[in-house]
Amino acid sequence: MLETSARLLHLLSLLQLRREWTGAALAERMSVTERTVRRDIGKLRSLGYPISASPGIAGGYQLGAGAQLPPLLLDDEEALAVALGLTAVASGPVSGIGEASVRALVKLEQVLPGRLRPKFSALRHSVSVLAGPPAAASAVNPDILTAFSTAISERRTAAFRYQALEAAEGRRIVEPYKLVSTGRRWYLVAWCTERQDWRTFRVDRCQSVPVLRERFTPRPLPARDLAAYVQAAITRSPYRYDVVIRIAAPLASVAEQVPAEVAVLEADGPGHTVLRSGWDSLDQPLVRMAGMGVEFEILAPEEMRERARAASGLLARAAGGQTPDAAPAQALAPARPAPAAGPVPPTH
Repeated sequence: MLETSARLLHLLSLLQLRREWTGAALAERMSVTERTVRRDIGKLRSLGYPISASPGIAGGYQLGAGAQLPPLLLDDEEALAVALGLTAVASGPVSGIGEASVRALVKLEQVLPGRLRPKFSALRHSVSVLAGPPAAASAVNPDILTAFSTAISERRTAAFRYQALEAAEGRRIVEPYKLVSTGRRWYLVAWCTERQDWRTFRVDRCQSVPVLRERFTPRPLPARDLAAYVQAAITRSPYRYDVVIRIAAPLASVAEQVPAEVAVLEADGPGHTVLRSGWDSLDQPLVRMAGMGVEFEILAPEEMRERARAASGLLARAAGGQTPDAAPAQALAPARPAPAAGPVPPTH
């Protein structure tokens, strides 16, 4: 009886490991016959586990979704990874999930083997979340994230109500491909069927839980790295000026002061970093760069260099210095932003 129970637990863990198994593959992994696998599958079904089977050479066994969540069998590394993930999201920008994360952590700690408890305790005490609630508009309904995740994995179109910036609420039907988190907000990369183009959507602006519809055939992606694609969209394309600055500091140092949702950073040799970011005002990036306290060079746009020369004259005169060659301060004329380094999806 003990041997049979252990074998059933082993079979259950394999079925949870990947989406589908052939009978032969299960028999090989468990060192039993296929007849024993079929018999054990029947026992698991009698215990309430929804296991489906498809006939034929390409058929196999698949653990389906039931009325209740079955026990999850995790190895040591998986258990600690789940603990780390729950700790990280306990105070994250997903509404209503913090309390659930704490409850799940308590349950996980109760059933952990003794050998893992010291690691688990050390992990919980070594991970912290910065205090302070996210902006109200950044809170996301976890049901919306779950629906988008399902649509991505099953390749299904999704229909939902959406409130774009400075626009009336409308209905969107999209082919979703990727969810990207910046730490404060979630973004969805999708093909918009109405506009027949790639778009990024802020998930916190979704006004309804997406309804999944028919399956779609995957399209060629607009970029290999969709996370970088979203970063370019949210940091540059919506703004009037495309600012490019070369900073006399290594990439790691600049990244500590400039969030990923503000600018795209690229290493330019061991001691310099190129920053690309979009702005509606040229004064704001000048103030921020001056506040970093490092040397920098404005590569684009020309209007920003003119603004810097005018500002340097004003500051020198305010400090009592003589700047006969400084350009007088003057308002900047509207200018077209510099072209981006490749297409980026409009952000709503």
